[in-house]
Amino acid sequence: MSDPDHPSSDVDRNTPAGLAIDVVLFAVGLMMLLPLVFLISNAFKTPPELLAWPPTIIPDRPTLENILGVLHETPLLHWIGNTLIFAGISTASVVTTSAIAGYVLGKFDLPWFPAVFGIIIATSVVPFEVYMIPLYLNVQAAGMLNTLPGLLVGYLVMSFGIFLVRQYVTTSIPDELLEAARVDGAGEGWIFLRIVIPLMRGPLGALAVLAFFQAWTAFAWPLVVTTNKDTYTLEVGLALFQTGFTVDIGHLSAAAALALVPSALFFSLMRRNFVRGVAGTGLKE
Repeated sequence: MSDPDHPSSDVDRNTPAGLAIDVVLFAVGLMMLLPLVFLISNAFKTPPELLAWPPTIIPDRPTLENILGVLHETPLLHWIGNTLIFAGISTASVVTTSAIAGYVLGKFDLPWFPAVFGIIIATSVVPFEVYMIPLYLNVQAAGMLNTLPGLLVGYLVMSFGIFLVRQYVTTSIPDELLEAARVDGAGEGWIFLRIVIPLMRGPLGALAVLAFFQAWTAFAWPLVVTTNKDTYTLEVGLALFQTGFTVDIGHLSAAAALALVPSALFFSLMRRNFVRGVAGTGLKE
């Protein structure tokens, strides 16, 4: 029952205001899904139907020609594999470094830590394109073009991830819990792995999703450091379907639709982990 002294702010769905909110949310959700629906639909259309106006949502004569053509004519699966390796290593590195740095900055009180945290936050407002050229020159001088290490440079640490973990550690993990473990003789490594990490499954899961899609959708940096088709990532490979004068809509839609499968599976998996982590690791006062 609701407290009469603290009336609920929830809107009754049976009122005109509640119905209006539902209609607006449905319309916004439909607008967000419509491009995805057209993308998948175009992957199964014939060339004449792709150019027909008005466009059709459901293909009149569905065909697998676009999908089979992409798989046979381009190394799409190889590009997806390159991107999965790149995004997987990047995600693991971002989650690990953010967890360690965020915990240290949030729970250890040293005089110079605020300055370090300020520098980390300052780097988050600098666009990657600002220092991309100097970074490219260094990667080139080190002979790391067309290599996985060269591709990973710039995607191993995320300043926002450090900020996210630090804020969560500061506000949601009580110092008394850590002090009790220290009094019982636990070392800092044991405390971090057995207490802090389980309590951070929720934010770390959300961070993993952000880091994965940051690497999965990266385009500018892979474009300049990979010049061999064998080392292309997915985004760079998809750009080959568009030239200065033409766009192969059918093959591009088919390739993009196939590329959605790994990212959709990863998001579904991490979403379940995220919900489980938040539901199972809350602390009661």
